[in-house]
Amino acid sequence: MKFEQPLIEGTLVNRYKRFFADVRLPSGEVVTAHCANSGSMLSVKEPGARVWLSPATNPERKLRYTWEIIEIHGGLVGINTGHPNRLVADAILAGKIPELAGYEVLKREQKYGKNSRIDILLESPGKPPCYVEVKNVTLKRAAGDQLAEFPDSVTERGAKHLVEMTDMVKAGARAVMVYLVQRGDCRRFTVAADLDPTYAKSLKKAMAEGVEALCYGCDVTPDAITVTKSLTLDLPK
Repeated sequence: MKFEQPLIEGTLVNRYKRFFADVRLPSGEVVTAHCANSGSMLSVKEPGARVWLSPATNPERKLRYTWEIIEIHGGLVGINTGHPNRLVADAILAGKIPELAGYEVLKREQKYGKNSRIDILLESPGKPPCYVEVKNVTLKRAAGDQLAEFPDSVTERGAKHLVEMTDMVKAGARAVMVYLVQRGDCRRFTVAADLDPTYAKSLKKAMAEGVEALCYGCDVTPDAITVTKSLTLDLPK
């Protein structure tokens, strides 16, 4: 996924009220950017860090910039949760996720379950449908470690999705959780059970009942974000 316009570099002043970030531009001007990430952003919101913003294409938009990337310990991390669904869909179509290959049709944002939308629905004649739920991952707590974690805060919505994915498996479909790590400095993935023990238990139960889990990392630059490699799952027993 290439950014449509060149990103603007700045310095993070503060992230607050979940959806706002103050950023100092090279000119010295401090602007308020939209922060498209409702999580705690633990480990990726350090004041003083280099960040990159995308300029708004709509001149009437209240906030002129969107926060896209932060530099942490010398590596770049994509923090915009609006991108992972597209990134995974593009990777599937490009054959970069072999576990999800072999389907003729890919649909986005399809209604399913009781009152939800699945991020990606894969279909082919003669095959059970495959429901793909994408989760954005940014958390890495130890600078020298290569372990990515999800979630970075309690996610009741995430636990709800696992129940609905399990229901799809019971109905004869395939259901796959894809954890997309928007950073290139990780090799393993686990669930942050200390931050959300309920989610950890829910994932363990869902996988025991047939829900699959995959994790992929990304190459992040100020020009583009690209899905690159599979990460090893290191989940609690």
